[in-house]
Amino acid sequence: MTPVKAIPFLRNLGKITSSYSPLYPWLMARDRPMINQSLLFPDSVLFLRMAVKVLITGATGMIGGLLLERCSRDERITEVISLVRRPSPQPLPKVKELVVADFMNYDSCRPFLNDVTIVFYCLGVYTGAVPPAEFRRITVDFPLTLAKLLKETSPALRFCLLSGQGADRSGKSKLMFARDKGVIENELAALGFSSFHSFRPGYIYPVVPRKEPNFTYRLMRFLYPLVKLMGKKYSITSVELANAMFYTGLKGCDKEVLENSDIAACSRNADAGIK
Repeated sequence: MTPVKAIPFLRNLGKITSSYSPLYPWLMARDRPMINQSLLFPDSVLFLRMAVKVLITGATGMIGGLLLERCSRDERITEVISLVRRPSPQPLPKVKELVVADFMNYDSCRPFLNDVTIVFYCLGVYTGAVPPAEFRRITVDFPLTLAKLLKETSPALRFCLLSGQGADRSGKSKLMFARDKGVIENELAALGFSSFHSFRPGYIYPVVPRKEPNFTYRLMRFLYPLVKLMGKKYSITSVELANAMFYTGLKGCDKEVLENSDIAACSRNADAGIK
């Protein structure tokens, strides 16, 4: 049987054969140069054979909330840990909420942070909502403290950070937002997780109407039809952003930093089922 003709047979065999089967090493050693492993084992089968444990921060926010809902109903994800300040009235299925009084101290959470597969870090604060020192504490110190602990408990995880457009890794920016976002990107990238991905959206259009946090956001929502005409460099919908983060968490991405246009492309690929 030639390699090309063997593909349909091997693909069907993959549906009933796990990586623990005696046939698996032989098949992969024999056919790896010619056949992509995804032909043998579709993603849905792979995820059914492994535990996918997700950790989410910022689940009460717009993007974190969308990710939490998506994770809770996706059959590939077996467990969801949500770090919250206060418990939800009605937690979603598969979601275990851990109440955190101080995001610089995770001692009470440590027993639950083993074997985490994916982190969606969406906790943040709007520019101008708090003094500069507190902004840096929330933007840099909070995620770094958690990430250092996760490096001990789950070093092979994939870390997805909700950053922001304009983040400056050079440290030269005079803008607090850009400088602090760049600092945390550098710090997380240096920890050496299985992979790290920073999402830098421009204006995020809320698909579900919400109470906007300030005048600037109310104005941007009003101007969004015009901003949208400027292309995919400057705006993204909340659903597109959550979709891209979720897809990257599960599949990975060849880019560490995803700018707004990259996020839009990733979301389109997710909808099309393309890696």
